[in-house]
Amino acid sequence: MPKKIDPEVRSRALRLLEAHGAEYASVTAAAEAIAKQVGVGQETVRRWALQAQVDQGARAGTTSKES
Repeated sequence: MPKKIDPEVRSRALRLLEAHGAEYASVTAAAEAIAKQVGVGQETVRRWALQAQVDQGARAGTTSKES
């Protein structure tokens, strides 16, 4: 069963990615660095980043927001 992660950790990771993501060669590289800072896995941060792009309309996919 997946571990429940505090929503504030997710928010912090996404804020860091937004503020510093351009400093890295790729989303994956940024996710790796940010994951170490917030204490979660790199793949978790990468997936959060991709879902945030979908939610903002910058990437195709199903949004996680309720209508």
